[in-house]
Amino acid sequence: MSTVVAPLAYTGSIGLWTLMTTAQTLIIEQYDFYQKQTLRNRTYIHGANGKLLLSIPVKHLGKIGHQYYHNVAIENSFAWQKQHWKSIQSAYRSSPYFEFYEDDLAVFYNTSFSSLYAFNKAYFELLLKLMGWKPRLVYTQSYEASIAATDIRAQIEQKNNTADLGLKYSQVFEEKNGFIRNLSIVDMLFNEGPNTLTLLKGRV
Repeated sequence: MSTVVAPLAYTGSIGLWTLMTTAQTLIIEQYDFYQKQTLRNRTYIHGANGKLLLSIPVKHLGKIGHQYYHNVAIENSFAWQKQHWKSIQSAYRSSPYFEFYEDDLAVFYNTSFSSLYAFNKAYFELLLKLMGWKPRLVYTQSYEASIAATDIRAQIEQKNNTADLGLKYSQVFEEKNGFIRNLSIVDMLFNEGPNTLTLLKGRV
């Protein structure tokens, strides 16, 4: 049985999901330290003008010290949810499956979340459901640097997040901007719908 230990990202990139879907047992890391400028609070979509960053604002401890990811609070004084959902609607309302998933995903942009981890965890579990993927799911209870599993936790760092394995599919603005690789998994979901999981599993 294949076991993969993976990070929890904001939606997660196609590359990250490609690696995760090799697992029969998927271990999600929840006791790592939070680091700035990672995919824990960032994701990329394909907008009308090209690659577009969506970033969730978080409350930082400043010089006090590190904090665990599951303790990181979202900075809700900014209207980030409204901005992100408007960007997603503009990017994907003409995609083949936007109407099919719109109501499910809209919840995350109309409901207040205080914890970044709680937001990402709920989003991740919804994506599993929408894709129809049912791995044996385990959440870590402590941090272990070495673990008996295929370790893809480094994929949370943008510089390491390159493993899309050449996966190609149709994108809404591809004719205008060309194909953009390794975007958020929602890009594939809106464009490929129920075929998403088949595409991901077919690349490894």
